[in-house]
Amino acid sequence: MAIGWLCVGVGGLGVIVPGLPTTVFFIGAASCFARSSPRFERWVLGLPHIGPLVRDYRAGRGMRRRAKALAAGTIVVVCGLSISAVDDWAVRLVIGAAGLVGVWYVGWRVPTRERLGPARLRPQ
Repeated sequence: MAIGWLCVGVGGLGVIVPGLPTTVFFIGAASCFARSSPRFERWVLGLPHIGPLVRDYRAGRGMRRRAKALAAGTIVVVCGLSISAVDDWAVRLVIGAAGLVGVWYVGWRVPTRERLGPARLRPQ
């Protein structure tokens, strides 16, 4: 349960802090709460803006094309700003590599919602 609340806290910060992911931490919180507190799992799944995203992830529905573009753009901007703020080339390479992995994962590993067939989009 403690890890679930830690995820809720970091995800809540992600609402305010640009570049800090939000949904992934609430997905983690729902997963932790599924094992420790069904009441708090229902609470996460019922949150107005986050709940539907967590439910879509659990159902394998993927991300909408616009959300993927926004996520990839945010990764590029934040990594670019971070690279420009650091003087060490090794750190720049690590940041750039992490950004490339993030863009690759969102772009090619996460399903695009418009591409999924109607049978997969039905609520379960």
